[in-house]
Amino acid sequence: MATWFDESRLDDEAVLGTRDLGLRALAESGARVRRTSGEAAEATAEAVRRAEDLSRPRAVIAAGPDSRLLRAVLEPWCPVPFVAWPAPALPGWAGSLDLVVVLAPDGSDTGAASAVAEAVRRGCQLVVACPPGSMVAEHAAGRWSTLLPTTTQDQLATAVVVLDYLDRVSLGPRTDADQVAEALDAVAISCSPHRDLAVNPAKMLAIALADANPVVWGGSVLAARAARRVAESIRRATGRSALAGDAEHLLPVIEAARQRDVFDDPFADDDGERRPMLLVLDDGSEDAVVREQRGRLLAAAAERRVRVETVTTDARTEVARYASLLLSGTYAAEYLRIGFVEE
Repeated sequence: MATWFDESRLDDEAVLGTRDLGLRALAESGARVRRTSGEAAEATAEAVRRAEDLSRPRAVIAAGPDSRLLRAVLEPWCPVPFVAWPAPALPGWAGSLDLVVVLAPDGSDTGAASAVAEAVRRGCQLVVACPPGSMVAEHAAGRWSTLLPTTTQDQLATAVVVLDYLDRVSLGPRTDADQVAEALDAVAISCSPHRDLAVNPAKMLAIALADANPVVWGGSVLAARAARRVAESIRRATGRSALAGDAEHLLPVIEAARQRDVFDDPFADDDGERRPMLLVLDDGSEDAVVREQRGRLLAAAAERRVRVETVTTDARTEVARYASLLLSGTYAAEYLRIGFVEE
């Protein structure tokens, strides 16, 4: 069965109407952050008051399957030792001097429940964001436990609740839920299905990705996390390969691309090969290492005549910039899904 990309579908109201559910979920990302943060506001304030009576934890452990996002945010900032522990249970050294934080958006994950139960058993300070009455919430009951109630399965919205708490107890970077929501709303407006190809960056990016093997790179820790999530979205949308990784892992892919002569006839010589395309997620980091890696990637792409596309953001906080880059890439992946036709 042949598959081809029909860009006209991206402006076809009838086609877009059949994908309304997926596009609507993306458009409501900012609203979910606001709603989830508001629902947890009272519990968060109480948790902050309780933390004032406790000494600063010896270490912070982000536990459970969704711990990698917290790691990307907290590792550069946390003033005490920090570890992400996605496996069930906890590190052997974790105890009553340590703080365990868990994201459990759907509340039924057995790995998260296991980590929570272990934290309670060891007497750790515990902060869990999950639906009240869920399996994870039931396992979290304990003297040193704090439940931040959520009603969404959105990982980002749930993470913002936990990050807001950590910000307010001086264990994480500034996290303003309103600014995250505003950044998401801005992306939803610019990438709306009601904006045509000429002015819609996500639709244009989808067209660029359609005949390529995407190589996705983000320089900062959070941009790199967004790159991995965007690559996952592209793979799910297309069933094709999409790579994300550090510069040293992606450079060989770009350097191995067949050198294209400027005089090649792209139609006469087309053998169905999909060339790599470098997708840069730029959160504005001016770190010297990030600049050097970006320069090497761009130089390699220029030498091999590999196309480069860049997604940028002007959001004001690191978490908001991460959210903006992630949603931009996810919109492009959804438009890829819409544009592909099987016949």
